[in-house]
Amino acid sequence: QVQLVESGGGLVQAGGSLRLSCAASARTFSNYVMGWFRQAPGEEREVVAAIGWIVGSTYYADSVKGRFTISRDNYKNSLYLQMRTLEPEDTAVYYCAARLSPDAGTYSVHPHEYDHWGQGTQVTVSS
Repeated sequence: QVQLVESGGGLVQAGGSLRLSCAASARTFSNYVMGWFRQAPGEEREVVAAIGWIVGSTYYADSVKGRFTISRDNYKNSLYLQMRTLEPEDTAVYYCAARLSPDAGTYSVHPHEYDHWGQGTQVTVSS
């Protein structure tokens, strides 16, 4: 069973930055495709960014393009989300997700495609 633990959330003013981290217990982390999702109160969970294990396989939601950067460090079994120029609309609980995919290294963007989820970390952006 893969365990995912997010950290780095918090309260920040609009225009500020945060860096989220996700530590994974997976033995073969390099064979996982990973994603960051978020869910605001009363809203459905939505993809923010996703990354495969093929170099260059990344996806960003239109709302975060140019502001957020997803990355992974396979040696540290870690996933990151650098968030810049944060907006109040970015306020949500952010979740890390993982799916074992040794045969297909491209990203996935739908929540149902992921098998493992973290507990979430709250990001609040004040105006």
